[in-house]
Amino acid sequence: MQGTASAAEVAKFDALADEWWNPRGPMAPLHAMNPLRTGWILDRLGPAQGLRILDVGCGAGLASEVLARAGAQVTGLDAAPAALAAARAHAEAQGLAIDYREGMPEDLPEGTMFDAVVALEVVEHVTDRDTFLASLARVLKPGGRLFMSTLNRTPRSYLFAKLGAEYVLRLLPVGTHDWRSFVTPAELGTAMRGAGLRVADSAGMVFSPLRREWVLSRDLGVNYLMMGVR
Repeated sequence: MQGTASAAEVAKFDALADEWWNPRGPMAPLHAMNPLRTGWILDRLGPAQGLRILDVGCGAGLASEVLARAGAQVTGLDAAPAALAAARAHAEAQGLAIDYREGMPEDLPEGTMFDAVVALEVVEHVTDRDTFLASLARVLKPGGRLFMSTLNRTPRSYLFAKLGAEYVLRLLPVGTHDWRSFVTPAELGTAMRGAGLRVADSAGMVFSPLRREWVLSRDLGVNYLMMGVR
């Protein structure tokens, strides 16, 4: 693969293409988290009708479809062709017009511009964080917003997101994550600022056993969201 895509990571997620839309399958954690992530994004975007949004690392389109239903003109971008095939088939079945493209943000033509860029659970899988962030910022309009979610590199994230999720509870296939590639909020904020963005907001995401759903939190120790503004 070229640019910031990792061939090993692409192959890993392509192998799961047939399972992306199974809410009880290996992507169950993403299905459970998706309403919170997309809700946080839409709250900060305001009316999404007509906005041009790029969903980077879209996989089979979990977030893309929510944004499209909110009225946005969505372009889904991913380096995994089998996942994109699943995304196109699912969107067509739902009657949604989403422009799915194979590639990475650095592959987009010069002058391509979006009102917002979304990159959820992606930055921990790329080969070059700074180049990836610069590519995301390049396609944002002035005043545009970048939304990212990822995993913090802490002892707790190693315990819960790596050992617990993959080896104990089997919520994710073993090898889904490399804890060493997790990104701290300080590192992500530095990368955003290096790309010419202002960090405008952040929030933690934690699973509430009582409510049996993901909720927003001030605790960024494991899963978190961050918004940058160009």
